[in-house]
Amino acid sequence: MSSEEEISQKSSASLSPPSSSSPPSLHFIGKKEDIVKAGRVTKLVNGCRDVLVLYHQGQLYGMDMRCYRGALQYGDIEEFNGRLCIVCPWHKYKITLAEGEGLYQAVDDPTAKPLRTTWRSKGVKQRIHKVTEVNGDVYITLNDSSEAINSDVYQTEKYRTVLLKAQPKPKLK
Repeated sequence: MSSEEEISQKSSASLSPPSSSSPPSLHFIGKKEDIVKAGRVTKLVNGCRDVLVLYHQGQLYGMDMRCYRGALQYGDIEEFNGRLCIVCPWHKYKITLAEGEGLYQAVDDPTAKPLRTTWRSKGVKQRIHKVTEVNGDVYITLNDSSEAINSDVYQTEKYRTVLLKAQPKPKLK
């Protein structure tokens, strides 16, 4: 087990349950101090959605845990064209933390020398969830938009029970 997995599991295990006063649409993730310390926490919400909550540069972000099958909790946070992104450790996809957009580097004019590239959006590829802090407790509100998003494919029971178990674990640096 990697040190990040241990941190995520320890952090998840030490989190206290939500108070009875929390609204039903909010799902308790943990204590903010624990999430800040761990940097990232994964949790199965509502028995159907694997989410990743990240703390980076003073901000909490929430999103589906997997992109295109990659385990985002192992991804690096980098800035591309002024936008914070998590980079899929398996496929190197760049996904914005705030919007869930997939970014790619495009060549404006392939005949021009030297080549000039710009960062462009592939559109929203990752479902982003609202993170709320109340008195030191962190909650997530699942994005229930009916619009299909690529990361939805990896939230199915079939994916969790069949395909995920068959995949090799990523090698960490």
